[in-house]
Amino acid sequence: MDIPRDPPSKKKRNILIGAGVLAVVIITAALSRLGPAAPPVDRATLMIDTVRRGEMVRQVRGPGTLVPDQILWISALTGGRIDQIYVRPPAKVQANTLILSMSNPDVTLEDLNADQQLSAAEAAMASLKTTLETQRLNEEGVVATAQNTYQTDKRQADVSGALLAKGLISPQDAANAKDKAAASETSFKVETQRLDVMSKTIEEQLHLQQQQIDRLKAISDFQRKRVESMQVRAGSDGVIQDMDLQPGQWVQPGTLLLKVAQPGKLKAELRIPENQAADVQNNQPCSVDLRNGIVEGHVTRIESSAQSGTVGVDVALDGPLPPGARPDLSVDGTIEVERLKNVLYVGRPAYGQPESTVGLFKLTPDGKEATRVNVKLGRASVTTIEVVQGLNVGDKVIISDMSQWDSHDRVRLH
Repeated sequence: MDIPRDPPSKKKRNILIGAGVLAVVIITAALSRLGPAAPPVDRATLMIDTVRRGEMVRQVRGPGTLVPDQILWISALTGGRIDQIYVRPPAKVQANTLILSMSNPDVTLEDLNADQQLSAAEAAMASLKTTLETQRLNEEGVVATAQNTYQTDKRQADVSGALLAKGLISPQDAANAKDKAAASETSFKVETQRLDVMSKTIEEQLHLQQQQIDRLKAISDFQRKRVESMQVRAGSDGVIQDMDLQPGQWVQPGTLLLKVAQPGKLKAELRIPENQAADVQNNQPCSVDLRNGIVEGHVTRIESSAQSGTVGVDVALDGPLPPGARPDLSVDGTIEVERLKNVLYVGRPAYGQPESTVGLFKLTPDGKEATRVNVKLGRASVTTIEVVQGLNVGDKVIISDMSQWDSHDRVRLH
């Protein structure tokens, strides 16, 4: 049989509904106070490094090329037309190898004129020598005659003096003999002085004529070298480079004809970023990567000015070159600029400049999460950077690019 039941109380139902709504409000408020969930990041895609203390080697790196250490630049000494080219790059040549021949009728004519002027000057020198030598010999004869006359008159004067003492001649005859001897003596001295002056004049005239010959000989030698230079030779053992000439082409004086490089002696020309080149000095050690081997070297020259944001640095290669090393080969060079003792350092992050403050993600002790911390950086090297403040020895930080998580201060690693 049916048992009558009382209808549900409206008051009790309202209490239950109110309690449910209150619970929803409390839960919503609690959730609103929670921060955003840490995004997950795949650990395998990250580069993580540990902060260390010790010696940090500061290095700078730059690309470059291998170039010959010694290059002979051969330019046109005179203008001319290319008649024939015998060898072309990259032929190996010796010092006396004939590379090409040129011609210029004007240069040949100037050489002939210079030779003619030199021959005329040499002929004039020979004629002058003959004339001056004849004059000198004639003067020597005059001096000899004057000397003989003087000696004869002197003896006659002596005899006259003795006869005068015995009263055998008159005093006037003795005086005449004495005067004649004095005149002969004066004539002898004058002629002797004239011979001396003539001898000195001969030397000066011959010296001036010889200077003229020397000048004309220098001109003739120069003109001859101009003619010889049109037969262009290598001038050094090596390999021909940079010769872009064609037969029949006319070249002006000073035009670069070709380069001769010594392939066995190579150096590296590096391009170092200008913001890193300030610390580079001569004789600093350098490692040059030739792709098939690393060769040690040292800095020998630093360019004084920057070009396109880089500074040129020459590196002499101290070790033997690996097989396949040749001019224009692309290389990478790493220069050691400083060794820092007892400093805190870590792997260089993908972002952040030296002497700046950046945010890095530091791993929690359990390694499951990473939180952002501000780190003050110091001096930098190629792969490491000094830590001035914000990290301690043993801390692990993410040094790969985390720019996509800039809006988060915490990430989860999985």
